[in-house]
Amino acid sequence: MENVRLGIIGLGWFGGVLAESATRSGLADVVTCFARSADSRAAFAERHGCRAADSLAALFGDDEVDAVVFATPHSTHAELTEQAAAAGKHVFVEKPLSLTVADAKRAIEAADAAGVVLQVGQNRRRQPANRRIKHMIDGGELGTVLQLEGFHTAAGGHKPDLPAWRKDPSECPFGGMTALGVHTIDTFHHWIGPARRVSAFSNRIAGLNELDDATTVMIEYEGGVLGTIGTNYFTAPIVTTAAYGTEAIVWNEEDGKRLFVQPRTQAARSEHEIEQLDTVTDEMAEFARAIRGEATPETGGAEGLEVAVVLEAIGRSVETGSAVDVDDLR
Repeated sequence: MENVRLGIIGLGWFGGVLAESATRSGLADVVTCFARSADSRAAFAERHGCRAADSLAALFGDDEVDAVVFATPHSTHAELTEQAAAAGKHVFVEKPLSLTVADAKRAIEAADAAGVVLQVGQNRRRQPANRRIKHMIDGGELGTVLQLEGFHTAAGGHKPDLPAWRKDPSECPFGGMTALGVHTIDTFHHWIGPARRVSAFSNRIAGLNELDDATTVMIEYEGGVLGTIGTNYFTAPIVTTAAYGTEAIVWNEEDGKRLFVQPRTQAARSEHEIEQLDTVTDEMAEFARAIRGEATPETGGAEGLEVAVVLEAIGRSVETGSAVDVDDLR
């Protein structure tokens, strides 16, 4: 079977990562690309051996393109998905699917109406460490899960060459939440299901740029499990997730590289061997298989919508100082 032919839209650092990962999957070829800058288009096309489209319309109208991959500002995702779906192109959109529930629903409805695949780039749930934790939860190895904890930080906010949209609060509200913390939101949904109530704080403290310096979110999930997610874009990189159960606690540390378990009856935790996986290549391979009719995206529109629900709830909670019932948003 022939490889799926992709057009990449948004040619910054992560657009390059997605292009390389798609090629590495062995199931897709990058055939064209677009960004507003002609120089960026030319450089990307040369680096990845593809054609540069002169406009979005030209890319969407290209009969040699089966699907498009977006690595663009968050507020553009719904409109680009609508345009791509109208052109009959399958869509892979980087996380989050959108910043609002209304935009997430627009994107989902457009893809459904056109009968095209919609996949959201929530790759970190694919880490073998997070898969192992999911298996432990489902198998009862942790007993009854009481609490979840996640922390995701990076120092990108210090970079002088950080793209303007990545330090614009309208594109990246709540500090590091949209760039980083949405991975943890999605992972926790994968582990135990949807949120019920959200309470959040997001503050500018150091004032290093226009973004909030620190964000903490507390979530009550259906069934009563409580979760805490902390994120910022201004400190050394830390990516951890943990689940606390009545029989054991388990930690995924160093962004999927290490897994620790501490049974209730033991005084210290021990490290367990864990496999590694190129999660972006894995999701790009799944996208290609879904287009061929061989798979269903694990993180499709429904999963992207649940993240958007929590993001909008965070905004309402920060604004009002109160907990927000997410059913009011769904």
